[in-house]
Amino acid sequence: MRRIPTAVLLAAAGALLAAGSALADSNGGFAPRDPASPGAGDIRDVYWLLVAIGSFVFAVVAIPLTIFLFRFRSRGRGREVEGPQIRGNSSLEIGWTLGAVGLVTIVIAFVFYKLPGIVDPGQAAGDGFTVKVEGRQFYWRYVYPNGVVAFDTVRLPLDREVTFAVSAPDGDVIHSFWVPNLAGKRDAIPGTETEFRVVPTKTGTFDVICAEFCGLQHATMRGSVEVLPAAAFDRWLSDQEQRQTAASAELGGSMWTSVCAKCHGPSVAGKIGPKLEGNPLLADREALAQIVRNGRRKMPAVGQGWTDEEVDSLVEFTKALAGGGGGGGQG
Repeated sequence: MRRIPTAVLLAAAGALLAAGSALADSNGGFAPRDPASPGAGDIRDVYWLLVAIGSFVFAVVAIPLTIFLFRFRSRGRGREVEGPQIRGNSSLEIGWTLGAVGLVTIVIAFVFYKLPGIVDPGQAAGDGFTVKVEGRQFYWRYVYPNGVVAFDTVRLPLDREVTFAVSAPDGDVIHSFWVPNLAGKRDAIPGTETEFRVVPTKTGTFDVICAEFCGLQHATMRGSVEVLPAAAFDRWLSDQEQRQTAASAELGGSMWTSVCAKCHGPSVAGKIGPKLEGNPLLADREALAQIVRNGRRKMPAVGQGWTDEEVDSLVEFTKALAGGGGGGGQG
């Protein structure tokens, strides 16, 4: 039997090394994120079953094909000369048909077995609550039951059921709310609300990703979910409720970073709009409210539906940036 060329062995070894590296990377690599909720754990199990079956099918097809390429090559025979003719094998054909049906049946059965846990995480200790999630160009806005609002970063309690009510304002575009460690993707559709439930089982900070291309600054539409022990979360939520009863420079700073700076900030990604630092418009409450709530020229209505307290908080922060110059606030 002829030896397999060294180049082929090296290529195979390189592919195995690359696959091993990807498998070892649980954060954004080939492997799924570490689950931090029961639903995410079920999604991970389905994923690995599909990977295992896909790898098996690939091996069944690719390994014999590679062997046949070398074993049955022409070996100097003229191109006009036909090779041995194989007339078929009924048993083999029936076998691979039944095998394919069996693999598909396994996938379907396992998905339906896991699906209830993905859709319904079950009851958890403590009272559950609903967080409104609004996808906007180009940030996430969260509203808690007590009226507390947050931008890009949402905090949740450990081992407590949370319902996400996902939507987008009328006049916006479709976004997709995805927290890989907690659940699958849910579209944020203008004027339509979609609900799903999660029960966080690990503390930590997890990425929020917009999984639907939503415009020029889509890449900046990233946020985070911070899971806290239940007692720490309750203290934070109560503290924020008191802080947000009036204009808060802390909230305004979060709004500036999450909403305004992505287009008007000093970073490379934030230079698609005019520079705002030094613009006296930032200290004009009425003018600023008009622009953010209704948009201006190419600028969308980023603050559509914002409360007066939110607008006041933004002005409380931006008035220190206003200065005496500026570029007229062109949108």
